[in-house]
Amino acid sequence: MSDIVISEFMDADAVEGLSKDFDLLYDPELVDRPDDLRAAVAGARALIVRNRTRVTGEVLAAAPNLVCVGRLGVGLDNIDLEACTSRGVAVLPATGANDQAVAEYVIAAALLLLRGAYHAGADMLSGAWPRQALMGREVAGKTLGLVGCGGIARQVAVRARALGMAVAAVDPFVAEADPAWQEITRHETLESLLPAVDVLSLHVPLTEDTRGLVGAAALRRMRPGAVVVNTSRGGVVDEAALAASLKSGHLGGAALDVFEEEPLGAEAASVFAGLSNLILTPHIAGVTVEANVRVSALTARQVRAALEETA
Repeated sequence: MSDIVISEFMDADAVEGLSKDFDLLYDPELVDRPDDLRAAVAGARALIVRNRTRVTGEVLAAAPNLVCVGRLGVGLDNIDLEACTSRGVAVLPATGANDQAVAEYVIAAALLLLRGAYHAGADMLSGAWPRQALMGREVAGKTLGLVGCGGIARQVAVRARALGMAVAAVDPFVAEADPAWQEITRHETLESLLPAVDVLSLHVPLTEDTRGLVGAAALRRMRPGAVVVNTSRGGVVDEAALAASLKSGHLGGAALDVFEEEPLGAEAASVFAGLSNLILTPHIAGVTVEANVRVSALTARQVRAALEETA
């Protein structure tokens, strides 16, 4: 029986470091074999996952010795937190370790979507010269709207301001006296934020309150030509409504790194067919070479401390 089970990819140095002191099973494909996962955790004291492994009550029941769940990232909607709490199982997210990676993704997506010239390769190779059609927009002087004003959102704000953008945000969980509001315009409601921004970036967890938060009505409130970037969680944005807004020409573009269904299946993806002003990526915003090292190292340290404390 293994002390630590790792069901998704992790930096090799972090895995090696843990394996020196603990009996460890590292199988990045275990996420796709739920029966094997339940068997693997039977004697485990720690389970390390990313966002695809579902840590359900059933998985927890199969792991009576479990002390902690290490999360290689920050989103926790794949983990049954109530069940973990009732069992006394600590949940250890890698808070802050991939903030920079996500922030850079958001800014890059905003630049790509507003400028609109970077997908002209096929036209150019065919002999076209679509210069006037590709006259895009600058980010300087535009307003970035943040839904959620936590660590990642604040890193986005720093980079946006450096490019000459104004930044506004809504987050009912950030106190009015928080220093962040000295440089970010605070909105009381999403309804007031939406018509004030040119780029909308989402930074909220998936909960019953945030599911479908950006739907058809919200999108209609946005400025014509505005763009949406979602690196938070699939389900926060109504994908069908977003696709419809893009097709109608109301939205100027969108970048989605997260989806209601992950991996994104062919049927779910069909709603986006034919959209040229859309960037789709496979939940990769927070995963760079550097971020993977930081996230893995932090998770390894947290799991090690939890196991040593309960040894």
